Amino acid sequence: MHHVTARILSIAALMSLPMLASAQLAGNVALTTNYKFRGQDQDMIGNNDFAKDSYFKPAIQGGLDYAFGDSGFYVGNWNSSVNWMKGNSIEMDFYGGYKFKGGPIDWDVGVLTYVYPGSTAGNTTEIYGAGTWANESFGAFTAKYSWTVSKDYFNYAGNKGGSGLDGTNTGYLNLAYTKEIVPKVTFKAAVGYTFFTSDIRSLGYKDYLDYNVGAAYDFGSGLTLGGYIQGGSEQSAFNVVTNPGVDVNGVTFGQSTFSPNKTRFILMLTKTL
Repeated sequence: MHHVTARILSIAALMSLPMLASAQLAGNVALTTNYKFRGQDQDMIGNNDFAKDSYFKPAIQGGLDYAFGDSGFYVGNWNSSVNWMKGNSIEMDFYGGYKFKGGPIDWDVGVLTYVYPGSTAGNTTEIYGAGTWANESFGAFTAKYSWTVSKDYFNYAGNKGGSGLDGTNTGYLNLAYTKEIVPKVTFKAAVGYTFFTSDIRSLGYKDYLDYNVGAAYDFGSGLTLGGYIQGGSEQSAFNVVTNPGVDVNGVTFGQSTFSPNKTRFILMLTKTL
């Protein structure tokens, strides 16, 4: 029985060699002055556990993508330093999907899981679908929709904390455009919209629009430097306390707040490997 199993595994391994030989592995590393995800700062916890509102919130990022030749299937991992939940300092994304051509559109469908070691309340899984139309003269247009299938959406509902609320079915729509405007300079613009579940909105959060516009310069050899304006709407709905102030006879003086949706100018240096 063991010999039969070994023979089957050997045959399977031999059959997979052409696929492995034609597989493509690509990597990237980046440094950014502020990591925003869907318009929101991902470095938030400051002194005494109150939020920090500093302009400079650097992050280091990197990942690997593995494409299985011309089959259209791929898997990947991307990581970034973060600081928005106690006990966690890194975001680890794991994804896999399938890309294919349908008429003039390049399609991409897959599943993505966001993992936050040390504070799993933020773990979120989404399935996504995207379509890209590209033209050398007009640039590339991409529409992508992500749909939450996990119990919560980045801990907004507080599901793991026993809130009884659900973040499943939160959606995110993103429209993006890229175009090389002069040699080595690529213009990039994107707008997104987050559709929270009614449970999350019941906590005072609001559906909001996020935006990202800027340009990147290609130095060659896979090295690029980009400058972008990023932020989000409905800023007051996401305010967090940066300074608790002083309580005098039940009245608070000097309290200050900060919204992670605040607009920032962000620089990012990226190296593809």
